[in-house]
Amino acid sequence: MSEYKEIIQKLNLKKQELEERLGRVEDSLRKTHAKDWSEQAQERENEEVVERLEESTRIELTQIHEALSRVEKNEYGACEICDGPIKIERLEALPYTNRCFNCASELE
Repeated sequence: MSEYKEIIQKLNLKKQELEERLGRVEDSLRKTHAKDWSEQAQERENEEVVERLEESTRIELTQIHEALSRVEKNEYGACEICDGPIKIERLEALPYTNRCFNCASELE
């Protein structure tokens, strides 16, 4: 696992960043609305954008949690489909991937 040390550090930093972002997004969604109807309409449009941001943040955070779980089980860097190694370059580009390039390409 030592060959993945830097990647794992990046995963942990990204996890922290996403958890902080998620907290800010949730705070934003809890705000009360203005009394003016036109302002409320604009706020609701903004909420839709924030909700999409929240959803994408949660998805990425889940992927990072799953990757860190694979680290704990000494399964990180192994493809979940073929059990072969995932190239380090792929992990550096997409640290929470769980498939080698070939298996990922076949599924798309």
